[in-house]
Amino acid sequence: MIFDIVMPKMGESLTEGTVLEWKKAIGETIDKDETLLEIATDKVDAEIPSPVSGTVVEIIGVVNQTYDIDTIIARVETSDSIEVESKTEKPSAQPSESPGLQKALREAPQQPIPTFGDDRVYSPLVRSIASQEGITPAELQQIPGSGFRGRVSKKDVLFYLQTRSSGATKTNAVSGLEETGLAEKMLPEDVEIIDMDSMRKSIAKHMRKSIDTSAHVYVVSEADMTDIMNFISENNEDFKKKQGHSITVTHFITKAVSDALLKFPMINTSLDGTKIIRHKHLNIGIAVAVGNGLVVPPVRNAEEKSLLNISDAISDIVSRAREKKLTLDDLEGATFSITNFGVFGNLAGYPIINQPNVAILGVGTIKKRPVVVETKAGDEIAIRQMCVFTLGFDHRIVDGAMGGKFIEEIVKNLESVDSQQELAEFVR
Repeated sequence: MIFDIVMPKMGESLTEGTVLEWKKAIGETIDKDETLLEIATDKVDAEIPSPVSGTVVEIIGVVNQTYDIDTIIARVETSDSIEVESKTEKPSAQPSESPGLQKALREAPQQPIPTFGDDRVYSPLVRSIASQEGITPAELQQIPGSGFRGRVSKKDVLFYLQTRSSGATKTNAVSGLEETGLAEKMLPEDVEIIDMDSMRKSIAKHMRKSIDTSAHVYVVSEADMTDIMNFISENNEDFKKKQGHSITVTHFITKAVSDALLKFPMINTSLDGTKIIRHKHLNIGIAVAVGNGLVVPPVRNAEEKSLLNISDAISDIVSRAREKKLTLDDLEGATFSITNFGVFGNLAGYPIINQPNVAILGVGTIKKRPVVVETKAGDEIAIRQMCVFTLGFDHRIVDGAMGGKFIEEIVKNLESVDSQQELAEFVR
């Protein structure tokens, strides 16, 4: 029998996906759970396994084209006896939408239609709405996308239509990927032109949006990490045998941040216009380098987790991120973020806030340095393992005093970690 492969739904808010690469060609055999293709969504790239064993007989999904969920993108001939039920649904129109928009929603194509001449990828629904409502290609290119990777959604198009009718539309929106004409001016023998992949385009748009949105301010502190590093060195091998993964300094930093956020709840917020959204749970995003980009999956409900629980959670999300097994749900909901550029040997840095967070912690490399320490006998010079921390925060919400006190609370938590009873439980 022929089994239809559809664009999968990887999260509650996912409505579409972009085909990045087919791992199998027509005529090749594939086993159940073997990777068939790789797709990109607004927040994650993922390898999609085949739900059946058989032979690939048809590939419909075009590379770099976007499809709604449940759209058929391939077919596999299989001897398995499987009943397939079509789940594809058309989006439903809201009462306030115009007749033209309602028609576009009813007739949204399930196959890709021609692009609008720029380098952004639009879903079939967005392109259909633009066509029905008379949005020109130039206008569409100027619509800011609210997705994690700057993707333009139905919501963005509807907002544009409302502001256009009221004359309040911005025509000079910056996406971070505007063409300058430089590529056409350079001689081929002097340069190599490389097209951005989907993840790099998304990161570029997301970072540009954050710079344009938040009033970035930075404070810098340093912490003595000697006791933590000694603890890791002495206990890592036994811990790895017991837990199946290593202890890392990120585990301690995340716990220190979690404890500090409980004392400074305004750091764990988001801003919506003039409304401050204070999150009840601490979902601490951990930046993970994957290939030529990065993702920021959160450790959820960190306020409820011990140091050991946080260690297990971070190990899990990091391994799944690098194996491209994260889903859209795994990446949503961070309320604060940590990025560790120290793993590359960098002393310090100034990270861009991960929207819609209002703060991000940058972690530098840990280096042995001579420092002055206070003892009962007086000041002494000692060799200590020091780390520079950078806190970037949105000055619209967080003032300098709060930001300064918050980072110092993190430092205090890290430097007093040797007195915590959790350390004994960590290796018990």
